[in-house]
Order: sequence, then structure tokens, then C-alpha cells
Amino acid sequence: MQPISYARHQFPSEIIRHAIWLYLRFLSYRDVEELLAERGLDVSYETIRRWGLKFGPAFARNLRRLRAQPTSTWHLDEMMISIQGRRMCVDAPSNARKIITRDLGTAIGC
Repeated sequence: MQPISYARHQFPSEIIRHAIWLYLRFLSYRDVEELLAERGLDVSYETIRRWGLKFGPAFARNLRRLRAQPTSTWHLDEMMISIQGRRMCVDAPSNARKIITRDLGTAIGC
């Protein structure tokens, strides 16, 4: 992951990163400008727009590198099973084992 250079910028890197994150995640340029003004920082919406254009693609590249690669394994939160004609909703693997062993044990006579 290549470090992002904040050289020749008036504000610290934490403020730039936070402003870009706020814009990209939730708000508009002017909303971010107002939030920073409430915290005592005089930053124009145009500056935030320029930061987004300059640093946004680098942030996206770094995030893509950190993202987990997709696999062929699926994890289910819940599933429906049928035991002796009765449909049951199982919400966790440990519960599935308990239900299956309990119901099958009584059906087989174990």
C-alpha cells in the first residue's frame, strides 16, 4: 500500500482524511464545510472538493487492496430444515446440531 503524501497542504492529514471521509460517506461539500466551521476550521467547500478529487482515488485504491477476496464459501445466517415432515428454522450452526441430533435421536431411538 503506497502512502498518501499530504505535503504542501495547510491542514494536517487527519483533517483532510476526515473531511474527505465525511463527504464520501454521508454529506455534501457545503455540509462538511459547516461541520468543520463548527469545530473552528475555516475550510471552503471548494477546498474539500479539490481534496476529494486529489485524494479520493488513492483512498479507493488502498481500500480495494485491503478488502477480502471473494471465495466460494458461503456462510448462512439461518436456514430451513425438514425433519420428519416438520419444517424448522435454524439460526446458528450450534443450534442446528442440537436440533438435528435431538430430533433424529428421538426418531431413531438413540
